[in-house]
Amino acid sequence: MSPPDHSAPSRGDLATGTTIRSLAERSAKRTHEMFRTSYLGNPLLPPTHESSVKLKMSVKLRDGYENVRSFGDAVVGDAAETVELGTAGPGTSGPRSSVPGVTEDTTIPGLDAATNDPSSITDLIDAIDGDAAARDRTKPKTSNALAVALSPGTVPGSKPPNSVLTQFKKPHEQSAQLIPRLASKWPKPKWHQPWKLYRVISGHMGWVRSVTVDPSNEWFATGSADRTIKIWDLASGQLKLTLTGHIEQVTGIAVSDRHPYMFSCGLDKQVKCWDLEYNKVIRHYHGHLSGVYALALHPELDVLMTGGRDSACRVWDMRTKTQAMCLSGHDNTVGAIVAQRENPQVMTGSYDSTVKLWDLTAGKCANTLTHHKKGVRALALHPTDFSLLSASADNIKKFGLTSDAGGNARFKHNMLRKQKTIVNSLSVNEDGVVVSGGDNGSVWFWDYESGHCFQEHQSKVQPGSMEAEAGVFASTFDKTGTRLITVEADKTIKMWKPDEDASEETHPNIPFVPPKDMRRF
Repeated sequence: MSPPDHSAPSRGDLATGTTIRSLAERSAKRTHEMFRTSYLGNPLLPPTHESSVKLKMSVKLRDGYENVRSFGDAVVGDAAETVELGTAGPGTSGPRSSVPGVTEDTTIPGLDAATNDPSSITDLIDAIDGDAAARDRTKPKTSNALAVALSPGTVPGSKPPNSVLTQFKKPHEQSAQLIPRLASKWPKPKWHQPWKLYRVISGHMGWVRSVTVDPSNEWFATGSADRTIKIWDLASGQLKLTLTGHIEQVTGIAVSDRHPYMFSCGLDKQVKCWDLEYNKVIRHYHGHLSGVYALALHPELDVLMTGGRDSACRVWDMRTKTQAMCLSGHDNTVGAIVAQRENPQVMTGSYDSTVKLWDLTAGKCANTLTHHKKGVRALALHPTDFSLLSASADNIKKFGLTSDAGGNARFKHNMLRKQKTIVNSLSVNEDGVVVSGGDNGSVWFWDYESGHCFQEHQSKVQPGSMEAEAGVFASTFDKTGTRLITVEADKTIKMWKPDEDASEETHPNIPFVPPKDMRRF
C-alpha cells in the first residue's frame, strides 16, 4: 500500500486558508524536479570534443575568407608594364610563382591554435588574424603593376584560369549617390486657360450616350437611351429637332462632311442613315449580330465603319448598303473606332484590352497594340499631329503613327497620372488640350505634349438624379476647338469653354512634377 500523497491538498486544506499562489508554487516545484535533468544537461550524452569543433570553425573561416585576406596591396601601374609569371621545375625548392603577393602557403589558418586548445573561440579568431599578419610581413613589396592572384593548384607558366582576380589600390567610385542627377528632359507643359462650365441642357429622358457636331459648326446632335436623336443649336443650346426610329439606346452618331447624311447606331443591332434634307431614314445596314457600340466615317471614301458586341468591325458601302468587309480578330466587344486618310486608315479599340490597326486596302490587321491591361473604350486622333490616344481603366497612352507596311504605331508614353476610373471618352483639339471623361463623373484636362493633367473637374448631377449617375459617356470639341460638349448619365448635356479672364498668375494650373521612372508600357 503506497503512502498517502501529502503534496496534494485536500478539500479541508483548501478550506483552511491554502491560497492559489502557494498551489502554483508547489506545482512549479514539482515540474522543476521532474525536468531537472533537461535543465542541467543529460549526463548520459557523450562530452563534446572541443578541439574538433574549433578545427571545424577554422576550416570554415579559411574557406570563406582566405581569398580575401591573402591578397597584397596592389596598384595599377603604367599600361606598358606587364605581369610576368615565374616558372619552376619539378625539383625547384623556391617559390613556384614570382607574382607578388602569391605564396605557396596553403595551411589552414588557426590550425595551430586548434591543436593547442585555446580557451575560447575569441583566441581562435585572434590566432587566425595573427597568422594572416605574419604572412603579410613576409611578403615582398609590390611594384606598380597589376597583381594577378592564381587559385591554389595553378601550374606556373600556364594560362591563368577564368577566375583571375584583379585588385586596385584606388577603386572607381561608382555609387549612384556620387553621380549628379541630370535634369529631366521631359517637356514642360505650357499654361492652358482653365475650362469652365457655362451651360447645362436638359431634354432627354434617359442617359445621353453619344454626341457629334455638324461640319458647319451650327448645330450638334445627341443620341440617348430614350431611343431618340435630338438636334440642338450650338450657339443658344435650343432644341431644334427630335428624330425617332431606334427601338433601343442610341450609342453612336456621326455626320458626313461630304453628304447631307447623318448615321446612327444602337443596341437594337441597327445602323441607320438619315437624310437631313427630309429628316427621314433612307437606308438601313443589316448584318450585326448584337448591339452596336461604335460608329465612324471615313474622311475620303464613301464607307462607314461600325463595331459592337459581336467583336467585329464591319465596313459598309454607304450608297449600296452592302457590307464591303468584316474586320474580325478581336476577342471581345469593339468599343471605339476612328478613321483617317493615311494608313492605318481604321483603328479599333476593344474590351479585350487591345488596339488593332487595319490595312483597309488588304482588309486585314496590320498591327496589334497590346500595351493596355484593361478594356479600351475610347480612341482619339490628334487634328494635326500624326498620333493616336487610347484610353482604358489602367491609363491613357499616346502612340506615334507611321504609314509603312499598311500602318504601324510606336508607343510614346503614358499620361503622367491615372484617372482611376473607367474612361469612356477622349477628345483633343488643335491647342493640345486633351479631355477624358470617366465613369465616375470626373472630367480631366491634359496637356497633350507632356501628358500633364492641368485641371480636374467632378461633375455634379442635376437635381432629381442619384449621385451614382454622375458619369460621362461621350465628349467632343466643336470645329473651332473652343467649345467642349459632354453628355452624361444624369440625362444632361454640359457645355464648356475656356475662361477668358484667367491668366497664368491668377489661375495657375496644377503643379507639374516631372516623371522620375517612366515605364515603357
